[in-house]
Amino acid sequence: MDRRDFLKTAAISGVGLAIPALDPLSALGEPRHPDLAVAQGPSPGKTVRAAIDALGGIKRFISRGDVVVVKPNIAWDRVPEQAGDTNPEVVAAVVKLCYEAGARKVKVFDRPVNDPRRCYIQSGIEPAAKAVDADVSHMDERKFRDIAVNGLALKTWPLYTEVFEADKVINVPIAKHHGLAKLTMAMKNWMGIMGGSRRMIHQKIDESLVDLAMKVKPALTVLDAVRILTANGPQGGDLRDVKKLDTIVAGIDQVAIDSYGATLFGMKGSDLGYVRIAAQHGFGVMDLNRLSIKKVSV
Repeated sequence: MDRRDFLKTAAISGVGLAIPALDPLSALGEPRHPDLAVAQGPSPGKTVRAAIDALGGIKRFISRGDVVVVKPNIAWDRVPEQAGDTNPEVVAAVVKLCYEAGARKVKVFDRPVNDPRRCYIQSGIEPAAKAVDADVSHMDERKFRDIAVNGLALKTWPLYTEVFEADKVINVPIAKHHGLAKLTMAMKNWMGIMGGSRRMIHQKIDESLVDLAMKVKPALTVLDAVRILTANGPQGGDLRDVKKLDTIVAGIDQVAIDSYGATLFGMKGSDLGYVRIAAQHGFGVMDLNRLSIKKVSV
């Protein structure tokens, strides 16, 4: 390994400790990529591709031979029009891109709140993901293990081991209202890898969400705002609470993703406790003025 390759490797491995808005490769003369990409268009699949292309393309994040976990929100027995779960076309587009980059296997799973069989089918995610060769599975209770988190609120918690065994993880949440956390987007989507009684984190939900997000560190986050749920979340059900935005927000920094996502609801990142706490601890950038944001239309 020559000096330049060593520096590049060191820079990449230090991403989790650095401010995510500062692209580590830019200091080495590599192309400077935007911190966030915001794409809008009527086709969810094309919009996902446009957002990821604006960040430098899927091969920036996924390598040939990778086993990839794509983690959507499949928590509720809701159809896509109700915006309770991640849009199935968004999930399928991410899976397809991973295979185009040479991924060996792409796994899709979540721990639903409602009956998993109904959630997987009603959401449209299971048939859409299987149609592009994803390995779609219901979580196996035997694969939850107590894992040291050593965070602000969580010290250990049973988490799903397949997430940590994968080569890469892509977070694919939906943007929607949440009665307790105000909004659920990137950071809160990791509750879907928790075993045990998740209600126990509600007393310190903001700190707990930060702990989870810092533990997983996905390679990429793709926020589904094709339809957003503006009230009565996280389950929803009333179509009057749904707003169609035809938008995808993609990036590496989960704090920045959630901060931008808040603006889709007329809020700021600082209105969300978990975003404020994460920014205060240097986990990501909340101030959108510090970010390079590329907007594209499809």
